[in-house]
Amino acid sequence: MANTDVQPMLLEDAAIIKLPKHLSVIEAVKLKEKFNQLLQSSVMPSQIILDFSETDFIDSSGIGALVSNYKEAREKRVEFLLRGVTPPVMAVLEMTGLHNVLRIESLNDLAKPTVDLTKQNLPKTHPSIRSQVKRSIDILGAIVGLLITAILFIPIAIAIKIDSPGPIFFSQIRCGWMGKRFRIWKFRSMFVNAEKLKNSIENQADGKIFKNENDPRITVIGRFLRKTSLDELPQFWNVLKGDMSLVGTRPPTPSEVLIYEVPEWQRLDVKPGMTGEWQVNGRSKIRQFEDIIKLDLRYQTRWSLIYDIQLILKTLTVVFQKESGAA
Repeated sequence: MANTDVQPMLLEDAAIIKLPKHLSVIEAVKLKEKFNQLLQSSVMPSQIILDFSETDFIDSSGIGALVSNYKEAREKRVEFLLRGVTPPVMAVLEMTGLHNVLRIESLNDLAKPTVDLTKQNLPKTHPSIRSQVKRSIDILGAIVGLLITAILFIPIAIAIKIDSPGPIFFSQIRCGWMGKRFRIWKFRSMFVNAEKLKNSIENQADGKIFKNENDPRITVIGRFLRKTSLDELPQFWNVLKGDMSLVGTRPPTPSEVLIYEVPEWQRLDVKPGMTGEWQVNGRSKIRQFEDIIKLDLRYQTRWSLIYDIQLILKTLTVVFQKESGAA
């Protein structure tokens, strides 16, 4: 049985936490607990060091624990250092951009290491991540989807411009696999000042997601685009680039991810999708974040290429139902 212990060792005014071989959800939760205990102790250390010298695997929960620990250490003015970072872990830190935020010492170079971001270095957090067939289906589907987008672009663009002044496209930063940030694209369905008005709109969901069934920021054409899911057509570009998949989990915003508990980061173990369990099982009617988590984790458990195809076909059915709505 693998060692999951993350007991800290005190050395003068510093605390060193030696991490296990794998830093996934169980170990990440323990790390978060031990870190909190150190920050709440009567004699708080001035420096907390995470020793990664034996760690060769980290998943999204591990990344979530690092982000949470970094924020808490900064609030307490405690120095936070990652030491002995191995190439597999460094590859993830560079992919997610955390190497620019955290203080890091690698095994090979105590200055500022650079790691080749190859598939060999990045972790296999879920079988779907390494599936060449799934990626081939994504590429083929994205090409077909972009051809359809090109055909519909002119009438959609004209309708958007006539209905509301502003750009045709809407873009927003979302979090993908392992929390890597990317820019998602949609046809604009809201007024241009929608983000500024968000705080004045009632949130009909829990605090970790935002939903309003009659959101006044949505334009007339926008409601049609959302009801028919035409607003999501530009996301085929995200799929072609590899930031998203045709089928996956719901792509959260950075503000959502910042308030996640460590176990909730598990939903980022797979690529976000244009469709998935959350879209075909309630879509905009889902009001509780816990329900989205359950659906995302259920997708990870049930995943297969056949299941992806079934969800795509079910999505097409849902889109053409009268009460289908935007996510």
